[in-house]
Amino acid sequence: MKRCYAYIRVSTVKQGDGVSLEAQKEAIELFACQNDIAISEWFEEKITAAKKGRPVFNRMIAQLRKRKADGLVIYKIDRSARNLADWARIGELADLGIDIHFATESLDFRSRGGRLAADVQAVVAADYVRNLREECIKGINGRLKQGLYPFKAPIGYLDNGGGKPKTPDPERAPLIRRAFERYATGQYSQRAVLADVTARGLRKGDGSLFRPQNLELILGNPFYCGMIRIKKTGSTYRGCHEPLIPVSIFERVQDVKAGKALKKVTRHNHTYRLLFRCKLCAGPMVPERQKGHAYYRCHSKDCRTKSVREEAIEAAVTECLQAAQLSEDEAANIKKKFDDWFRQTAGSDPTPMIQARRQEIAGKLDRLTDALIDRLIDQETFQERKKSLLFDDAGLIDQAQEWARNCANPQGFMEFLELTKSLVSTYEMAAPPERRTIVEMTTSNRTVNGKNVVLEPSKWLMDLRHNAVVLFGGPHRGAGRTGGANYNNISEVFCSAQISALEKISRKFVTSNLKEPHGHTL
Repeated sequence: MKRCYAYIRVSTVKQGDGVSLEAQKEAIELFACQNDIAISEWFEEKITAAKKGRPVFNRMIAQLRKRKADGLVIYKIDRSARNLADWARIGELADLGIDIHFATESLDFRSRGGRLAADVQAVVAADYVRNLREECIKGINGRLKQGLYPFKAPIGYLDNGGGKPKTPDPERAPLIRRAFERYATGQYSQRAVLADVTARGLRKGDGSLFRPQNLELILGNPFYCGMIRIKKTGSTYRGCHEPLIPVSIFERVQDVKAGKALKKVTRHNHTYRLLFRCKLCAGPMVPERQKGHAYYRCHSKDCRTKSVREEAIEAAVTECLQAAQLSEDEAANIKKKFDDWFRQTAGSDPTPMIQARRQEIAGKLDRLTDALIDRLIDQETFQERKKSLLFDDAGLIDQAQEWARNCANPQGFMEFLELTKSLVSTYEMAAPPERRTIVEMTTSNRTVNGKNVVLEPSKWLMDLRHNAVVLFGGPHRGAGRTGGANYNNISEVFCSAQISALEKISRKFVTSNLKEPHGHTL
């Protein structure tokens, strides 16, 4: 009696839970009984044969090369291989004198005609996989163009079945949003952010803890701002799912990760770290603590500026903010202009300027596609430029939504206006991290000359006071965006969605105890 190995396979673990493996085994046992064959060992595998590298298959081939069995019995050809490389290895076994049998196919692998028929069926099996792959890719690309993500939902989102957009996870989405917002400030390292959201209950789908590399992937995934990026192809698509964060925060996070923004330091995080520079040599004033006091020192060799105490900086900041905050008359003038503007524009559609800009981006995308078709640019350049344009368009959508929210509810503006009248007291009540944010967004040209601290109000803040104009808009992006513009009417500012540092402060800091909604101190 001839001793042979038997090999059975299904493409997935899920298929292995069915009856396919048992059916293959029964057919092989019947074939062995009819042909006087003894099955010396069974090799079972639950993996696709479209690619080479199956571990059980490779181990079986290695043992057959060592003549540990006389032959091999397989259910049928497509169970043995669906790629020509593995099929060639089976052919090599036959050339070495190993008998190859197929339980459901009458093929004489020793004859030239039988070998040819088997080769043809193997080619058909390989072609079937290639065609199936192309059809799957076509379906995936179709979903992506519709804005749907045809893969497992990222952490913070829930799957809703095929053909439906992902929806935010009510438990984990707020924690993912918090991770982005805290890291975007530049005040927290990724480890500090991870410890914070972990303490608040963020876990993986299987209940295990997040690792630093998991948070790194989350912070770099544009899915959370409404975009879909496919790493393998480099393609970017506009998603139809609800974003957790605006594009501006995502871009800010990428700047912080790339080192383009302030470094993330959570140890000895002094209030004015990296905000002041030496007037004489332009070097950074580096903080350090000595004898219970914080000193900011210039470390440039031979520079006459040595150090200044943090108390001197605080006094200079208070004086600067005192000069910049609005008086009662100025606030009343701005409120009157806002009331007039609000009566004229409340309930209207997003501004024509934003719509025109989006149309311009759509035209650029069309021309970019034409350039790719005409082979004027390569695929890599196309994908990179397309990604940039899609992010610009998503940013405009965020601005339009912010514009609509502000028009629909003037309460945020009223809080903003009240805050500009009490800027100094807000600064004095704030905790050190919030003080730093206020200074960063409301002052500019911050220098130290010897023992003298010099700074001035930001351009937009002086425009607000001098021209009685309100600046209102999206989240802080780490740099002023007025570009020296002199605004002449409220609608111009609303339409261009210029940044409002104080509006952000009003959202976070105007509470009696400076605490977040859940009672956690900022």
